[in-house]
Amino acid sequence: MQRRTFLRTVSAGLGAVAFSGALWHEAASTSAVAAGASPYGPLGPPDANGVALPAGFTSRVVARTGHPIGGTLWHPAPDGGACFAAGTGWIYVSNSEVPLVGGATAIRFRPDGSVERAYRILDGTNVNCAGGRTPWNTWLSCEEIFRGRVYETDPYGERAARSRPAMGRFKHEAAACDPDRRVVYLTEDESDGCFYRFVPDTWGDLSSGRLEVLCGDAAGGPVEWRPVPDPAPGVLERQTRHQVSAARHFDGGEGCHYAAGICYFTAKGDRRVWAYDAVRQSLSWVYDGGGTLDGVDNITGAPTGDLYVAEDGGNMEINIITPDGVVAPVLRLDGHGGSEITGPAFSPDGTRLYFSSQRGTSGERAGTGGITYEVTGPFRH
Repeated sequence: MQRRTFLRTVSAGLGAVAFSGALWHEAASTSAVAAGASPYGPLGPPDANGVALPAGFTSRVVARTGHPIGGTLWHPAPDGGACFAAGTGWIYVSNSEVPLVGGATAIRFRPDGSVERAYRILDGTNVNCAGGRTPWNTWLSCEEIFRGRVYETDPYGERAARSRPAMGRFKHEAAACDPDRRVVYLTEDESDGCFYRFVPDTWGDLSSGRLEVLCGDAAGGPVEWRPVPDPAPGVLERQTRHQVSAARHFDGGEGCHYAAGICYFTAKGDRRVWAYDAVRQSLSWVYDGGGTLDGVDNITGAPTGDLYVAEDGGNMEINIITPDGVVAPVLRLDGHGGSEITGPAFSPDGTRLYFSSQRGTSGERAGTGGITYEVTGPFRH
C-alpha cells in the first residue's frame, strides 16, 4: 500500500520543538518528512482474526462484548486502556463508552499470557472514553459527557474508585501524567475544546489542586498556563473551555501521552498529533493530517520513542510514528468499517500490544460487537 504523510514543525524558529527531548533528537527539525517504510515491514493479508500484520507478528482475540472472560462478562464499547505490572503477570484495563453503566474492567494475565481472572473496577458512570495511568499505578477513567468527571480507579481491584472533581467538570477524553513537573495533562472532546493541566496540591493525591488551561498563539508562539476560575461550573454556568478568553482551542481532543518532556495529544478535527514541549513551554505538532493517517485518536508510546496512533475510522489501522520521521501502518482490521480502534497499550515487557475494535464488524453504536485483541511480536522496546 502506498502511504504518504508529513511531519511538520510550525516554523523554522520553532523547528526543534516538536522533536525536542530524547524521543526526537535525531529527527529532521525544519522540513517536511515523507513517510517511509514501516520498521516492521509491509502488512500481510488478514489472518484468521481479520488482522493484517507484518511478518513475525500474530494476533488473538482476548475478549468479546457480552461473552464471559475470567469470571465476568466483557463490557460493551471497549475504549481507552492501559497495562500494569502484576507480580510475574500483568493487567490490562479497559473503559466502557456507554451511558449509565460505563465504568471499566480489568483482565489479569498469567506470565504465559493466559487469563487468570477479570473483574470490574468501576461501575455506574457515564460514557467512559479514554483516560490514563498514573505513576502510582492507578487508572484515571474519564467521562466523555457534559460536565463529566475523572475517576481514579485501582487496576488491582483492592480499593474503591474515587471521583476527582478538582480535575474539572467537562467532556473529558484522556489524561497523561508528567512526573517531572508533577502535573496531569487532560484533553477535551469538544469542537472548541481545550488542553488542560491539573496541578495537585500533593503529587500522588488528586483530591485537590488547581486546574489550568493552555493559552497562546495557534501559529506556534510561546504558550502559558492560566488558572480556570471555576473548574466545576453548574449546568447553566460558563463552561471551563470558555472561562479564559486567551485559551487555545482544539477541534476534538482525543488521546494523550507524555514522554521525555513532551506531551503528545491528538485532535481529530484538527487531524493533528500535537506536541507540547513542557521544557520550552512551546506548542507544535508532529503530524498534520494530509489525508493519510485519518481520524487520529488514542495514542501510546514505547521507550524507543516510537508513537502508536489508533484510527477512529479511516481504514482502521494503528500507525507508528518513529523518531526519524517514518509514519506507517503496523496493523489493520478488515471488515470493521463502522468501528474505531481504541485502547492501544503495551504489556510491561513491550512484547504484546492490546487494543479493541469498539463496535467490531457489526458497527453497532451501542458497542455490542466490541472485540479486544492482543498482538504479539518483535516490537521495538
